[in-house]
Amino acid sequence: MEPPNSSAAGWSDTCFGVFNATDGRNTAQNSITSPWFSTAFGLIGLCSNLFALCVLLSSSRKLSNRARSSFLVFLCGLVVTDFMGLLVTASVIIPYHFIKFTWGKVDPGCHLCNFLGFSMVFFGQCPLLLGATMAGERFFGINHPFSRSTSISKRRAWSIVGLVWGFSCLLGLLPVLGLGRYTLQYPGSWCFLTLLPNTGDVIFCLLFALLGIFSVLLSFIFNTVSVVTLCRVYHDRESVQRRRDSEVEMMVQLVGIMIIATICWMPLLV
Repeated sequence: MEPPNSSAAGWSDTCFGVFNATDGRNTAQNSITSPWFSTAFGLIGLCSNLFALCVLLSSSRKLSNRARSSFLVFLCGLVVTDFMGLLVTASVIIPYHFIKFTWGKVDPGCHLCNFLGFSMVFFGQCPLLLGATMAGERFFGINHPFSRSTSISKRRAWSIVGLVWGFSCLLGLLPVLGLGRYTLQYPGSWCFLTLLPNTGDVIFCLLFALLGIFSVLLSFIFNTVSVVTLCRVYHDRESVQRRRDSEVEMMVQLVGIMIIATICWMPLLV
């Protein structure tokens, strides 16, 4: 005879092994009050990012300041990343809340779960890395303005954004390549990295968390030094006042991005 827990043991090697998809399934589904909440928040996020992207593209065409233009390129990359992250993850999570499909039947090979887990890691790590990159660029632009012969061009800025995307993509592919696993998470609507004491899972979790924490801390250090520098020199010669006003505006945006990233990610990363 087959032991009672043989089916559970059979799932242990798949992306459904950690989540109890039988006993706790009904309880997990009932914990979602209405699927319209996730739909409404998803639509608000997508519309907000589209509006921000239109404003940034319009502003980028009118600017002649190369430092400001490169900053807007990084900002565009951040908005595009956030928009695509909402679009990709919502295309799986929102239908689940409406249909309540069974993952084991819809995705027996765990391909959809791996894709969703990859998306969560990729679109989660990208904003943190881009925030640190933007803070570093402004740090060197404000504190060491003569260390570079020219400001970063738009093409080079987009190349840096592409490198960040490529690095985050490589990080997200590690579980697919054998380091760690993506598994179904409560309430059964999404997949993410596995918090279990297996060697591969621990290494991947530490890599993801430490990289994110390092990015946030690096942004904090760069932004703090840049803000202090601007406060010291802001009231100097009036001839450079307009340029400094632009730098202050960029720093306010960077500090806002840093605060949002810290509030949203640091509790999870720690």
